[in-house]
Formats: sequence, structure tokens, C-alpha cells
Amino acid sequence: MDTRDTGELVLPRSREANERLHALIPGGAHTYAKGDDQYPENLAPVISHGRGAHVWDVDGNRYIEYGSGLRSVSLGHAHPRVVEAVRRELDRGSNFVRPSFVEVEAAERFLATVPTAEMVKFAKNGSDATTAAVRLARAVTGRPRVALCGDHPFFSTDDWFIGTTPMSAGIPAATEGLTVAFPYGDLAATEELLTRYKDEVACLILEPATHTEPPPGYLAGLRELADRHGCVLVFDEMITGFRWSEAGAQGLYGVVPDLSTFGKALGNGFAVSALAGRRDLMEWGGLRHSGDRVFLLSTTHGAETHSLAAAMAVQTTYTEEDVTTRLHTLGERLATGVRDAAASMGVGDHIVVRGRASNLVFATLDENGQPSQEYRTLFLRRLLAGGVLAPSFVVSSALSDADIDHTVDVVAQACAVYRKALDATDPTPWLAGRPVKPVFRRSV
Repeated sequence: MDTRDTGELVLPRSREANERLHALIPGGAHTYAKGDDQYPENLAPVISHGRGAHVWDVDGNRYIEYGSGLRSVSLGHAHPRVVEAVRRELDRGSNFVRPSFVEVEAAERFLATVPTAEMVKFAKNGSDATTAAVRLARAVTGRPRVALCGDHPFFSTDDWFIGTTPMSAGIPAATEGLTVAFPYGDLAATEELLTRYKDEVACLILEPATHTEPPPGYLAGLRELADRHGCVLVFDEMITGFRWSEAGAQGLYGVVPDLSTFGKALGNGFAVSALAGRRDLMEWGGLRHSGDRVFLLSTTHGAETHSLAAAMAVQTTYTEEDVTTRLHTLGERLATGVRDAAASMGVGDHIVVRGRASNLVFATLDENGQPSQEYRTLFLRRLLAGGVLAPSFVVSSALSDADIDHTVDVVAQACAVYRKALDATDPTPWLAGRPVKPVFRRSV
């Protein structure tokens, strides 16, 4: 039974499951962004199953879900075309001592979808792909430093990136010192960085777009800077891949990186990622290169047949059903509804929807217009009570207009409470526990 039928969301089974998770798994989840510290106290549902845009928790509550699988499930859960493609491979074996023919088909399909790339290598997660890009750039250029966009939240679980975060414990200072940062949208600052570390920077790595569109000429300017300073330009397309266009941001904006990485939406929840790029660079990790070999990517499960079948089904669905357009249409409807609801309740300057329509996030600001974890907690509590599980407003194509309308209604109810807290200049009475916490923080 949906426990909201009693007028209050109660999650006894989820609370018990969370305790078991913490007893067995450090952090209680396999991704920090899924941790129960990201949700209001005692309101972190543990999921039983999902279908389409809906998920059910172990207490029997149903939710409309946003940001599904940390943006990976863009077609909705258990999508029929993807499930059928996976099912066909399961009875044929999943892993062999030599490459399967599925690897040929998957590579050809990917490179047809992302024609700006010439070669591709598959892996299971985004961190491995981005780290392989960094290693390859260092090998090709003979340079030690990595320049990453400091305005983007995440690139890898590996030392070259995590050393730049507040959770840098366990990473040698010497490693941390080899990564430097540049600001998004500022070509002059990036050129100053490249000049300061002349002939030391192996690559520029960034998400080509995030919550804001790239300034006019920015990506082309980065391309020119990379060429002039002899470094490799890497686009992290984990999020922009498919959500911006089937060929990623590079396909939409027309600027071709040397290397790019894809994941998340590529498998619709199945574990598959990709490193793609120029043939002359990628071959450094192959057998048709005369120089020193690069240990590019070598993963036991990188070519797991059913995950590659899922990726091919995803790409076919995107191109045949124009999924990217649908994501933008749904996102625009949602953004308009949320903004109107917030404005009507007098909190339009405090609940702020940002980002491309296919990749919406929201900010919760206090009475002084500053980001607030306390107000985020209040907002999330009210959304959960209304059957909306939304750490972001990132849409999947499985959402219906009715789902969007219900979400907007719940947002309006949450905004009414938000207004009361603002008037009181204190959200504490509406939190019912500790506030949610940022993922990257030095202490527990």
C-alpha cells in the first residue's frame, strides 16, 4: 500500500534496508550521489523496481522519477526495444576468449551515430573512459599535466580528478599537483594557463556544455587554443551524449574534439561507456602503431555482449524515434510549469530551474538568494510526499504529459510551504531532521 494514503510518507522498510546497506556497503550505495545523505532524514526510498518513468520503493510507494539512474535511463526503465535486444543476446553467451561479432556491429553503429569519431573502444563506466583519454593524451604529447574545467562537477573516480575535490584523502600531493583547472567560457584565462604551463599541458578536458550554453565561439576557440599549444582537446560527453543530439554536443555545435567519452544514456541503464576519437591517436593503444604502446583500455567486461546490444538498441531508438526532440519538448513543458508555479507562490527567485531542456536542474535559494541545503531539504520532502522523486528535473522520454502536470501540481504545493519558510526566515520547522548534504565534502 502507498503509505501516503495515511497523509504522511512513512518508509519503515526503506529505513531498515538503508541500515542493512550501510552495514554492508561503505556509504550505503555504490555511487555517492545515491547516498541517503542526499535525501531528507528517514526519507531515502530504497527502490524495488521501475517501469517507464515510474519507480516503486520497498514500502509500496510509487514515484514519478527524474534524473533516472543518474541521467543514464533516458528512455525509461525496462524499455521494450532495449530489453528485447538484451534478451536476444543472453542465451548466446555474454563473454568469450576472443572478440564477438557483436563488437564489430556495436563499433560500426556507434561510429555511424557519432561520425566525428574514427575509432571507438568500449568500457563499463565513465571514469575508465576519461582516464584512458587522459593517459592517451599524456602519451601522445609527452606532457604530464591535465587541465580540466573547474566549473564542472565530476570527471572520474581516479586520482587525477578526485585529488582536486574536498575528498582527496589517500591521493599523493604529487599527483594532485599535476592537475590544473580553467574556468568555463573564459578563453583568455585558459590561454593564460597554457602559457604559464608552457609545453606541460597534455590535454584540455571539459564537458562541452552543462547547465548553460557555451558562449558564442567558445568551443571553436578552445579548439584553436589546443591546436596552437599542442595539447589534446577532450570532450566529456557522458551527459551531453544523446541528450544534446545523437552525436553529442560535438554533433550539435560542430566543433570536433580529438577525443571524446560517452556513457550514461548510451546503455539506458546497462553498463557501457565509450572512448572515441581520431584514428591516429586511438591507434597508440592498438597493434598498428610503431611507437611505444599505450595501455589504453583493457577490461574483462568491456565487450559484454548484452550491454553492447543495449547500446545499439538505444542508438536505433534515438534515431528512429527522434528521442532527443522529445526530451527537449518534455523538459520545456516541465520548466515552464515549475517556473510558473514558483512565481505564482512568490518564490520564483528562490526555486530556480536551470539548464538545457533535456538536462534540467534546480537551485534552492534562501531569503538572501544564496544556495541552501536546508531549503533543498524542505523542497525535496514536499516532492517526495507528493510522489515525485527528483534530485534534479532531468527528464526521460517515458514521461507523459500527465506525469509532468502532476509534478507541477506537487511543485506548487511545495512552493507554498517554501514561501512560509521564507517568511519565517527559518526553514528548520519544516525539515524534520538534518539537512541534505553536498556529495563532495571533507568530513562526514
